Amino acid sequence: MHISLCACLAVLLCSSALAAETATLAKELELFRPHLGKTWRGEFKNSTPDRPVVDISRWERALNGQAIRVLHSVNDGAYGGESIIRWDKEKASLVFHYFTTAGFMTTGTMTFSDGKLTSHEKVSGSANGVTEVRATSEFRADGTLYVKAEYLKNGEWSPGRETTYREQPKAEVKFK
Repeated sequence: MHISLCACLAVLLCSSALAAETATLAKELELFRPHLGKTWRGEFKNSTPDRPVVDISRWERALNGQAIRVLHSVNDGAYGGESIIRWDKEKASLVFHYFTTAGFMTTGTMTFSDGKLTSHEKVSGSANGVTEVRATSEFRADGTLYVKAEYLKNGEWSPGRETTYREQPKAEVKFK
């Protein structure tokens, strides 16, 4: 199972969430400020009652405001990952590194336009043959976060996961 960055958000104390809202943040990361300190719960589109696939993710300020950290876990830690998003001055772009409990990692770039975050990442290590991931994340007016991804495998792009997340403050990112 592969989860792209924008899918990704551990529970902090309320005071930590408030601090993240007002603490300094690199200007290129300001677009993330409204989402920091929030925990999200999303069920994959192909999730069923007998085989649920639930992702819990959390977004937080990191590295003295020079980065955003995203933690996530699927099905109470059956799979999970951590991403670090930062501004790369040389590339003049948002870049990220995603590390997984499955032993592979990705490196990618992202852009923000028209209320949507678009990412493209290259996979290193084994990810069931997936070598690249493209995803679009949209923070919608109703407060949901919608993520749709596609995967490059064997030279062909195919539909990946599709998930709608809702803020759920009591949810916890879990690792085994």
